[in-house]
Amino acid sequence: MQFIFRPQIQPWHPSSTLVHEAGIAVSRLAAPGRFWDFAAALFAAQREYYDVSVVAETRNDTYRRLARLAASSAGVSEDEVFGLLEIPDKPAADGGLNVGNAVTNDLKVVIKMARLVGVHVSPTVIFDGVVANEISSSWTDDQWIEWLNKNIT
Repeated sequence: MQFIFRPQIQPWHPSSTLVHEAGIAVSRLAAPGRFWDFAAALFAAQREYYDVSVVAETRNDTYRRLARLAASSAGVSEDEVFGLLEIPDKPAADGGLNVGNAVTNDLKVVIKMARLVGVHVSPTVIFDGVVANEISSSWTDDQWIEWLNKNIT
């Protein structure tokens, strides 16, 4: 059995994009293994990045907090993470205003992969190539164990 964890943005929560971009930045800087350290810290602090928690700050302010969390949890440079996430406040050389950041193209690939297999919500579990619609984000440990025992063993 192989588990593949892919970020799935929930666009109805604007900060979802920001936290997923931070995960990509950590993966780029610290090798994928350090992503798990950051993900664990982010799950523990998730309420700090919910809609109400970020509404009064700028996007770059949220990125700065995420970079600080990445530095403390995954051993990466706060400034390097922020450098990958920061949105410039000036147009690009060609006058473009939707310039994104240094992980925008990586994020596009993740989104394309999800679309190709029909992922629309989080979590989406794909088992033997088929979406397992019965799985829910509200599942308990016992429900996961029961499902795994039924389907894997």
